[in-house]
Amino acid sequence: MRIFSWITKDTNINFMGRKKLTYGISVVCFVLAVILIAVKGFNFGIDFSGGILMEIKSEQPLNLTDIRNKLESVNIGEVNLQTIGDKGDELMIRAEADNLDEEGQRLAVKNIKEVLGSDIEYRKIETVGPQVGDELKVAGTIASLIAILAISAYIWIRFEWQFALGALVSLFHDVIITLGLLSLFGMDFSLTTIAAILTLAGYSVNDKVVTYDRIRENLRKFTKMPQEALLNKSINDIFSRTLLTGFSTIFAALALLIFGGETLRSFAFTIVWGVIVGTYSSIYVATGILDLFDLRKTQEASQNVNPFGNVE
Repeated sequence: MRIFSWITKDTNINFMGRKKLTYGISVVCFVLAVILIAVKGFNFGIDFSGGILMEIKSEQPLNLTDIRNKLESVNIGEVNLQTIGDKGDELMIRAEADNLDEEGQRLAVKNIKEVLGSDIEYRKIETVGPQVGDELKVAGTIASLIAILAISAYIWIRFEWQFALGALVSLFHDVIITLGLLSLFGMDFSLTTIAAILTLAGYSVNDKVVTYDRIRENLRKFTKMPQEALLNKSINDIFSRTLLTGFSTIFAALALLIFGGETLRSFAFTIVWGVIVGTYSSIYVATGILDLFDLRKTQEASQNVNPFGNVE
C-alpha cells in the first residue's frame, strides 16, 4: 500500500545524536512515575483489594442515586457505581466489603439482589476476600520481577553483559513508566493488568533482541565504522520492521481498547502504551546504554577466550 510505502524505505536517522535529550526525558519520566506510584498508588481491582464486584443490566436506564440509596441498607462498606456503555442500562457495582469473611460476602450478595429486585439481570458476580487479595498482590509482584530478571539472564547468556544491562534497565524503564501512567489515570489494576505488563515485557525484549542481533552482526561486518555510526545504522536497518510490527500490534490493541469494554480497558491500554514505550526504549535506552561502552573491545576480548575460559 502506498500509504505505508515510506515505512519500508531505507532510513538514515541520527538516533544517537539525540541521546542526551532522550536520557533526560527518560530520567524525568521515570522519576515522575515513581512519585506517582508512591504518592497516589493504584486503583486496585477486586483481585487485589478484595470485596464484591457485580455487573448488572436492566431493561430500562438505571438511576444511580436510587441504586445507591438502596445499597445503603446493606453492610458492604464503600460502594462505587460505574455505568457501562452509553445506554445507561448496564452498571458495575464495586463494594469494599473488607470487613466481611467469605460467608459474609455471600450473604451480602444475597442482600444486594433482594434490595435491587427481580427485574435486574446479573451478568457477573465476583467475591474476593482481603487476605486472598493481599496474597495475589505479592504473587503478582514476584512474578513480574522474576520474568524481568529471567529475560535479562537470557540476554546475558546470548549476548555480552553490556547488552544484558541495557535490557534490564530498559525493561524496568518500560514497566515503571507504564505503572506510573496506570496510577495517573486511575485505571483498574487487576490480574489482567499484570498479564498485560508481562506481555509488554515480552514484546519489549523481543524488539531489543532483534536490535541487538543487528548490532552484533554489524560489529563483525563493519570493523572500522565508528561505534555511534554503527549503532545508528543498526537501528535504521530494522526501523521499517520495528514500525510495521508496532503498528500492527497497536491496531489490534486499539480495537480491544475501544470495543472491549471496562473489563479489558486497562489490559488494552497497557498493551498500546507498552508498544510505544518499548519501541522508544529499544532505541534510546537499551541501545543508548550500549554507547556508554567500548563494544569492539568487549567483542575482541570475548573472541580471544576459548571454551575452557583461558585467554589464547
